[in-house]
Amino acid sequence: MKYDVYGIGNAIVDIVTEVEPDFFEKNAVEKGVMTLVDEKRQQELMQAIDMKRSKLSGGGSAGNTVVAVNQFGGKSFYSCLVARDDLGKYFLEDLKRNGVDTNLKYENCPQGHSGRCLVMTSPDAQRTMNTFLGVSSLLSPEHLDEAAIKQSSYVYLEGYLVASPKGLEAMKATKKIAEKNKVQVALTFSDASMVKYFATQMKEIVGASVDLLFCNEEEAMIFTGTDTVLEAREKLKELAKRFAITLGANGALIYDGDTFVQIEPYKVRAVDTNGAGDMFAGAFMYGITHHHSYAEAGKLASLASSHVVSQWGPRLDPQQAKNVLTDLLA
Repeated sequence: MKYDVYGIGNAIVDIVTEVEPDFFEKNAVEKGVMTLVDEKRQQELMQAIDMKRSKLSGGGSAGNTVVAVNQFGGKSFYSCLVARDDLGKYFLEDLKRNGVDTNLKYENCPQGHSGRCLVMTSPDAQRTMNTFLGVSSLLSPEHLDEAAIKQSSYVYLEGYLVASPKGLEAMKATKKIAEKNKVQVALTFSDASMVKYFATQMKEIVGASVDLLFCNEEEAMIFTGTDTVLEAREKLKELAKRFAITLGANGALIYDGDTFVQIEPYKVRAVDTNGAGDMFAGAFMYGITHHHSYAEAGKLASLASSHVVSQWGPRLDPQQAKNVLTDLLA
């Protein structure tokens, strides 16, 4: 196969900033979740924070994941949509820097505004995101690359896309092409708000089953209508052939299609949880597409995620990723 992972998701440039604990109440922001906002609302919030203490980063849930796959030594492809503006140019250059192939060319991008996400990190290391999708909300089946899908081991669907009718269509089309060509289908729920407010759409994507599902414990319980992780994991066996439930500081729980594997956490001081789930998925998918067992891939994903949460920003740099692999093999 030419690609280990073909990802589809929102193209978002992250604006990462630190805020005080009282910021959320003062500015009527729901803490700890991702909230979709219009451009006016986001501008209001950007005026309320200290932009001098903020930094830009390539982002987007699936975008972070496909970059992680590449940084560990895999090969990925990303279908997305940006505008012909400075942020769009930044995003595409960032994909290129990380060796991720895409069928999107800057000169063919539409006019308008590229997606951006204000990532507000509080002293308790929680990340709160307010996202303006911009033209990314127009991502549709026409932006897919069927040839690249056919040449991939996995397609990876970003759960955030269910919030957009066109995005939902694109997810369905990707899954259909993948299943027709015996390409494995992986899905991430992305955020508890997607499972909570777009449950019907998410169930449409899951359908009879997906080959591999990524979620955290809250998302797993909301989606299955259960009160404990133990109950949720049994329900998920009916919806996904294999899955990974991340448990924050308690590691992760992997189901390999036959048995459950408990993945131990790596103890670190968390300063920013933004991107932890994306990194877990990227490292894990690199592992299983490069002859590692689910237990070994889970261990790599846990170690990589621990490095992400102990620093600012949703990604590692290439050297850090290499160091993670070296540490794991040592």
